[in-house]
Amino acid sequence: MSAPINKLPPEVLALIPDFWNKHEKDQNTIALTHVCRAWREVFVSRPSLWARFDCVNGEKTRIYFERSKASPIDLSLCGKMDIRLHDPLFHIIPHATGRLKFLYVKGVMQEDMQVITSHLSHPAPLLEHLSISCYSSPRDRYPALPSTLFNGDLSSLRKLRLETVRTELPWRNMVNLTSFTLSFTPPGAVSVGRLLDFFESAPYLEKIKLHFATPTTSAQNGRLVSLACLKRIHIDGDGPSSSSVLLEHLLIPVGAKLEIWVDLPGPLIRDHLPRSLDNLKNFSNFTAIKLPTNEYHPRVSFSGPNGQVDINLRSFRVDSTDLTLESLREFDTSKIKQLEIDNGNLPSGESVYQALLLMKDLRTLTLFKCDTPQVFIRALQPAMSSPEVMVCPKLEEVVLVLDLHEETPDITDFIKMAAARASRGEKLRTIRIVEGQGKADLDVSELRKHVWNVEYGPGVGL
Repeated sequence: MSAPINKLPPEVLALIPDFWNKHEKDQNTIALTHVCRAWREVFVSRPSLWARFDCVNGEKTRIYFERSKASPIDLSLCGKMDIRLHDPLFHIIPHATGRLKFLYVKGVMQEDMQVITSHLSHPAPLLEHLSISCYSSPRDRYPALPSTLFNGDLSSLRKLRLETVRTELPWRNMVNLTSFTLSFTPPGAVSVGRLLDFFESAPYLEKIKLHFATPTTSAQNGRLVSLACLKRIHIDGDGPSSSSVLLEHLLIPVGAKLEIWVDLPGPLIRDHLPRSLDNLKNFSNFTAIKLPTNEYHPRVSFSGPNGQVDINLRSFRVDSTDLTLESLREFDTSKIKQLEIDNGNLPSGESVYQALLLMKDLRTLTLFKCDTPQVFIRALQPAMSSPEVMVCPKLEEVVLVLDLHEETPDITDFIKMAAARASRGEKLRTIRIVEGQGKADLDVSELRKHVWNVEYGPGVGL
């Protein structure tokens, strides 16, 4: 009894499990109840410590349910197979539905999913987070969630995630919903009209993710639904119409981020956007483009004072950087002030030249660990045979971020480009050469003759 820890007040001692991660909390809390009788009384008398259920062991489930008393319940059914009528899950559901706060159902077989959901018809006034996904094989055999799920009333729900199930959206009173994810629904299972009804019933939605769950048939002409609180919407679907059909009916507010996944090579990017961009309030006044590319998933990211739009391009071709640069020609880039190329693979000089030629207001070009930055630098060098053509005439700053190992980079192209632009009266103001890993000893004295401000070193300008 003289140990210092025994001097802690019981209410402080009971807080110990709050500092463990969720994977250790259950086992360690049980261990604490076996230290001594006093500790057992302290931890058993705190109901919130026993409010997480997995319903695997019947006796454990019964004990946890008794100790949790009136606390909100976190119920997890992950990978649960072979549901039987005597399963402990069905012993607590009639008494626990009204206390459910979190419900996770994942990896459950199709037949078991139908049994589980059929027992969840009572109201759940405390339910805040509902996540349901089914193990379905083949994929065309998706279980249907009944309209009687929680009596159809999910007014307390804040987060909803449905995957590999069919559902008769919308449910009633989704007024508190802020996050919605719908993934892998069978084709035609959810219409645009139903989604719009659902969005109208959830006026405070902040995050929407539709992953291979977007409808392909349009809704009533002229119908628009405002997503006034939206911060981010992610659309990933089959075919060019999967995103455009839905976006034609949504008012995306200023400041929101729109993410669209499309396939390359394939239809033009504009085919994935609505015919009229007037309702995409954030798809205007963009001043910057980022092209974080690699061999598999290049991306076009537009940003500006009104928000951000990311167009992710699926490609398994080695010329994905070329395809990405060519896609920029579908948009008006004459007002773009910033361009960043991130981890690009080998592009052709012609595609780089044509892309930069259209950016007449470009002020800053950043090449972040590109394989061949020389291609971009050479494209900026004015052609002496065409005095009327100047690539990026307002360019003021070039940032080159290197991933150095053993070789010292060759900045000859930098010097030639800067000297040629200076001779044409278009003098660069700043060039930043930033070291990544490793070090190199660069002689930038010649470059300083043509550029007002040359900075070189690890972390410069970042």
